[in-house]
Amino acid sequence: MDEQKLGMLRRWGEGLTLDEREEVRAAGRAILLLADEVEQLHVDLWHSRDHNPEPAPEPVEENLGVTLRDRLRGLRLSKSE
Repeated sequence: MDEQKLGMLRRWGEGLTLDEREEVRAAGRAILLLADEVEQLHVDLWHSRDHNPEPAPEPVEENLGVTLRDRLRGLRLSKSE
Protein backbone atom coordinates (compact mmCIF):
# COMPACT_ATOMS: atom_id res chain seq x y z
CA MET A 1 0.00 0.00 0.00
CA ASP A 2 1.52 3.30 -1.06
CA GLU A 3 1.55 6.53 0.94
CA GLN A 4 -1.28 8.07 -1.09
CA LYS A 5 -3.65 5.18 -0.36
CA LEU A 6 -2.63 5.10 3.30
CA GLY A 7 -3.28 8.85 3.56
CA MET A 8 -6.69 8.43 1.95
CA LEU A 9 -7.58 5.68 4.46
CA ARG A 10 -6.49 7.90 7.34
CA ARG A 11 -8.63 10.81 6.10
CA TRP A 12 -11.57 8.48 5.66
CA GLY A 13 -11.10 7.00 9.13
CA GLU A 14 -10.77 10.43 10.71
CA GLY A 15 -13.95 11.57 8.99
CA LEU A 16 -15.85 8.55 10.25
CA THR A 17 -14.76 9.23 13.83
CA LEU A 18 -16.75 12.48 13.66
CA ASP A 19 -20.04 10.75 12.81
CA GLU A 20 -22.91 10.86 15.30
CA ARG A 21 -23.39 7.07 15.23
CA GLU A 22 -21.21 5.12 17.65
CA GLU A 23 -20.77 2.14 15.30
CA VAL A 24 -19.55 4.43 12.51
CA ARG A 25 -17.14 6.19 14.90
CA ALA A 26 -15.88 2.74 15.98
CA ALA A 27 -15.33 1.79 12.33
CA GLY A 28 -13.35 5.01 11.87
CA ARG A 29 -11.16 4.20 14.88
CA ALA A 30 -10.63 0.66 13.52
CA ILE A 31 -9.54 2.06 10.16
CA LEU A 32 -7.07 4.36 11.91
CA LEU A 33 -5.71 1.42 13.93
CA LEU A 34 -5.28 -0.62 10.76
CA ALA A 35 -3.52 2.28 9.04
CA ASP A 36 -1.14 2.52 12.01
CA GLU A 37 -0.49 -1.23 11.79
CA VAL A 38 0.19 -1.07 8.04
CA GLU A 39 2.60 1.82 8.61
CA GLN A 40 4.39 -0.11 11.38
CA LEU A 41 4.62 -3.20 9.16
CA HIS A 42 6.24 -1.07 6.46
CA VAL A 43 8.79 0.17 9.02
CA ASP A 44 9.41 -3.40 10.23
CA LEU A 45 9.85 -4.56 6.65
CA TRP A 46 12.28 -1.73 5.94
CA HIS A 47 14.35 -2.63 9.01
CA SER A 48 14.32 -6.34 8.23
CA ARG A 49 15.65 -5.63 4.74
CA ASP A 50 18.47 -3.57 6.27
CA HIS A 51 19.47 -6.49 8.51
CA ASN A 52 18.83 -9.29 6.02
CA PRO A 53 19.57 -8.27 2.43
CA GLU A 54 18.69 -11.74 1.10
CA PRO A 55 15.23 -12.07 -0.45
CA ALA A 56 12.46 -13.37 1.80
CA PRO A 57 11.44 -17.00 1.18
CA GLU A 58 7.75 -16.02 0.95
CA PRO A 59 6.26 -13.13 -1.01
CA VAL A 60 6.27 -9.93 1.06
CA GLU A 61 2.53 -9.43 0.50
CA GLU A 62 1.80 -12.85 2.01
CA ASN A 63 3.96 -12.12 5.07
CA LEU A 64 2.29 -8.74 5.48
CA GLY A 65 -1.19 -10.28 5.36
CA VAL A 66 -0.34 -12.99 7.89
CA THR A 67 1.30 -10.54 10.27
CA LEU A 68 -1.57 -8.04 10.01
CA ARG A 69 -4.15 -10.80 10.58
CA ASP A 70 -2.25 -12.04 13.66
CA ARG A 71 -1.99 -8.52 15.10
CA LEU A 72 -5.68 -7.86 14.51
CA ARG A 73 -6.58 -11.14 16.18
CA GLY A 74 -4.46 -10.06 19.17
CA LEU A 75 -6.23 -6.70 19.31
CA ARG A 76 -9.65 -8.37 19.31
CA LEU A 77 -8.62 -10.78 22.04
CA SER A 78 -7.19 -8.03 24.26
CA LYS A 79 -10.36 -5.92 23.88
CA SER A 80 -12.64 -8.83 24.79
CA GLU A 81 -10.82 -9.46 28.08
